[in-house]
Amino acid sequence: MPTFELDPMMMREIIMDHYANPRHFGVPAKPEEYEKVHADSDNCIDDFDLYLKYENGKVTDAMFNGVACTISKASTDILCDLLIGKDKEKAFYIIDQFLAMIAEKPYDQEALDEALAFKNTGRQAGRIHCATMGWTAMAEMLKKEDK
Repeated sequence: MPTFELDPMMMREIIMDHYANPRHFGVPAKPEEYEKVHADSDNCIDDFDLYLKYENGKVTDAMFNGVACTISKASTDILCDLLIGKDKEKAFYIIDQFLAMIAEKPYDQEALDEALAFKNTGRQAGRIHCATMGWTAMAEMLKKEDK
């Protein structure tokens, strides 16, 4: 991630890009090869499935499909970007850093890359769940992989 501070316009551009042009939105060609978990919200339109493919100790693919608001869709798309290629320990670390950032606690900026676009989300109570839904659901799937 750049060493300069993201300004509000840059954050908005990152979020809108991942909303309008998600890289990981859809259903896998072979869904039976993926773990799947459902995420939804009582407060927003968010209602989607997340897919995780974990092989040889690493996340090899991550996708999601369904209905999602701008914040939820962009956040989940960035999450998928960040986790692909990571081992479980690193994946949990990234998720923990994002959740700490949203909770306005100390966090490792270097681990979050474009997810830093959501750094002010913790100040918007109505958007916290939207931004974290995919992240908490993905952590749930990774925990299943431990068993």
